Amino acid sequence: MTVEMNKPIPQCAVPATSGLMFTPESAKGKKLVIYFYPKDMTPGCTAESGEFRDNIEAFTKANTLIVGVSRDSLKSHDNFRSKLELPFELIADTEETLCQLFGVMKMKNMYGKQVRGVERSTFLFDSSGKLVKEWRGIKVTGHVTEVLQAAQDAK
Repeated sequence: MTVEMNKPIPQCAVPATSGLMFTPESAKGKKLVIYFYPKDMTPGCTAESGEFRDNIEAFTKANTLIVGVSRDSLKSHDNFRSKLELPFELIADTEETLCQLFGVMKMKNMYGKQVRGVERSTFLFDSSGKLVKEWRGIKVTGHVTEVLQAAQDAK
């Protein structure tokens, strides 16, 4: 089963920072942004997470919860979150539960070699829990601004 437009996230439970378990009910009554990124502490992922952090007040005002996802461990996420002072949770999708559900695992070129990794992607769910927008294979620059605008426009 995978995520589809205008449908809710299928039931799942994955570990997150702060000792939490993320489930679709975690955002009940709020809009939800789930952003997938390849790896903690890398330049693009640091920049993207920092932009979400820097816009957290505007997302909060738009009744929107932010959650970051990568395949890194909880320990790595705790360090990344602490270093960047991220005011939102990070999901440790070490078993690729959400990665598979959202179809973000892709073959990518890295230094001339094909490697399997997370395609940088973002998904916006409205306050009823339905997927209303998705961005795949995104570039970091300007992306968070676009996501914020979509969150402000969503019901």
